[in-house]
Amino acid sequence: MTLQERIADPSAMLTRVDAVATNDLKPLTREIDAGLYPEDIMRAFGTAGAYGSHVAPEIGAEDMDMGQTIQAIARAGEHCISTAFCMWCQNALAWYVGSSDNAALKATLLPKVARGEALGGTGLSNPMKTFFGIEKMRLKGTRVDGGYRVKGALPWVSNVGEDGYFGIVFSVEDGAQVKHIMAVARGDQTGVKTALDHDFMSMAGTATRTVQFRDALIEDTFVLSDPIDGYLQKIRPGFVLMQTGMALGMIRSSIALMEQVGGPLGHVNKYLEKQPEDFQALLDELEDEIMELAKTPYDTSISYFRRVVTARLRGGEASTEAAHFAMLHCGARGFVSQGEAQRRLRESYFIAVVTPATKQLRKMLADLPAA
Repeated sequence: MTLQERIADPSAMLTRVDAVATNDLKPLTREIDAGLYPEDIMRAFGTAGAYGSHVAPEIGAEDMDMGQTIQAIARAGEHCISTAFCMWCQNALAWYVGSSDNAALKATLLPKVARGEALGGTGLSNPMKTFFGIEKMRLKGTRVDGGYRVKGALPWVSNVGEDGYFGIVFSVEDGAQVKHIMAVARGDQTGVKTALDHDFMSMAGTATRTVQFRDALIEDTFVLSDPIDGYLQKIRPGFVLMQTGMALGMIRSSIALMEQVGGPLGHVNKYLEKQPEDFQALLDELEDEIMELAKTPYDTSISYFRRVVTARLRGGEASTEAAHFAMLHCGARGFVSQGEAQRRLRESYFIAVVTPATKQLRKMLADLPAA
């Protein structure tokens, strides 16, 4: 039985996701904004099939559809970016495992992640910055019988409970060289300690933890790539591209907010520089590009990756601009403590700062070859 067959009627996935987003997620947005992690909703999205369309049973299988994955994230993002971000984390974990050559994890862990039975995160904020010359690798490993002993700490790992799974990258001295290895770690394994010690603006409900590794054994059975080199080139476009779902959701909701106040405030809002139809045109263009890119997420060419990074950058910048103008269109009614416009504006900045952040995306474009 294929992974898609284990999730009922994948063709109707977005309809089911819409139902969860509207009926279950929307009523909880204020509580999530205040710090509630929506675990039940995350699992419901898994039952709906939101985490499985981009991880085909065999790499390159025709039924892989990253476009639907991005759209599922966007549907949640129309209501809550915290939850959309957690969905991206979950989908990224599935992407790591599904893109690896680890047949055991594909057969055991991947279906659980795709169905939302096992929740988890990405753990790649530090490695993504390391490989583009921004930070140093925080985790170091030593080869032992049966795997690697890993030491270090990761300050930002999201969508992870005490028993959650997440991807990690650690460096290992290999003779005179240093290699990097990617694997899956578990929050409840011996030598791993997690703590919820962050107080984020607008993103408190993302279950973002500090994770410490104290000689934790990462067994060979949980290694995704040793070394990471070619595998990293394979997974990074999808890692970045799936984040555009958050941007699509934010822009859509910002347009909706502007349109909602068109009746009572349109006579004065018409003097604002940007109108909802301006952002709709931008959204249509951006979405067309994203859906085209989603057809070939395993394209490892530099030209393709530049397009992915550019789409992610444009989406992040358009998100903050759209949310900014939604606030201006709503005026004082959007500025009250429970106003949706001010919440969306705060959330929009997360899209601009989450790894890869706007400044890192610009650095990446500057560092990548022209073609």
